Amino acid sequence: MKSTKSTYVSKLVNDLKPSGIRRFFDLAAGMEGVISLGVGEPDFVTPWHVRESAISSLEQGYTSYTPNAGLLELREEIAYYMKSQFDVEYSPKEEIIVTVGASSAIDIAMRTILDPGDEVIVVEPCFVAYVPMVELAGGVAVQVQALKENDFKILPDQLEAVISEKTKAIMLCSPNNPTGTMLSKHELEDIAHLAKKYDLLIVADEIYAELAYDEEYTSMAAIEGMKERTILVSGFSKGFAMTGWRLGFVCSTPEISNAMLKVHQYALMCASTMAQYAAIEALKNGRPEVDEMVKSYRRRRNYIVQSFNEIGLECHNPGGAFYAFPSIKSTGLNSQEFAEQLLLKEGVAVVPGDVFGESGEGHIRCSYATSLEQLQEAVKRIKRFIDSL
Repeated sequence: MKSTKSTYVSKLVNDLKPSGIRRFFDLAAGMEGVISLGVGEPDFVTPWHVRESAISSLEQGYTSYTPNAGLLELREEIAYYMKSQFDVEYSPKEEIIVTVGASSAIDIAMRTILDPGDEVIVVEPCFVAYVPMVELAGGVAVQVQALKENDFKILPDQLEAVISEKTKAIMLCSPNNPTGTMLSKHELEDIAHLAKKYDLLIVADEIYAELAYDEEYTSMAAIEGMKERTILVSGFSKGFAMTGWRLGFVCSTPEISNAMLKVHQYALMCASTMAQYAAIEALKNGRPEVDEMVKSYRRRRNYIVQSFNEIGLECHNPGGAFYAFPSIKSTGLNSQEFAEQLLLKEGVAVVPGDVFGESGEGHIRCSYATSLEQLQEAVKRIKRFIDSL
């Protein structure tokens, strides 16, 4: 019998907007000589000793499933890492789950804590997947704009104004993608006060925690009384240059972790075995390379922020990650127009700020995770484009 359905795709998925980043990657893919400042990943190759560890695991035949929560040795290394680097203690057996990247950690967190109609406050500009992941889990994303005049830092009053009886959690990313803004310990304490006052969870995306340039990084879970209220998401992609390995982790209370593990075991089973052995090596012996990458990113940040300001694109100084978020309002173009014309006329790929939320309009995201020589050439081209307007 012929179906009368107009589509077999669910309304929820059908209504999801495609990632705004992909359109510019697709445009750039067929062009020659493009300098890409759009990709949010390190330009460094995973260190050889880390790759060698994965190769060795294959040679030794370690190709079976691991426990759902990940290799215990890796969870023990993550626990030591979190304590030694960020002064937060987690039980390897009860409070840590190894995931397929940080994105899957956020996904299982949302599916674990949300009932239909529960609200999650999402601070924007933000990573493009946050709102869809809340919605796919049946929740409602309440977006709050961190404004340029506050260096894209969210203010407690802004958060408190949108808290309702349905609010379940606040989602934060510090250092932030796309702005690079990093919240200080005092600023985190102000947000923590709200979480305690209104009995909320904090979903803390700390994937860029290693990339802090001007002050020591503070984890939300390290704030007094916040470990039990924080679902901490992190991983190996950014700080350890392991994007393609797709390996992350999530830390929380035994109750929440046990519940997340149920979702994880049905949806993903476990993370890649050889990637987990590589991560063990990265945590044990990868600190020198991480420190060198941070030094290089800091030099590039200093260069690109100064350069943008000199050519007339006002840009705040990002405290972390590897993104600059300059304003292009002085050009008279909106974010989409600027990014598309820059790509077509000068062969420089950037990401329009509005794909990260309404407060990103009038800005572009530029990744400085590329060589200094490429950054210098990109700045020349951007200046030439601005001068031509």
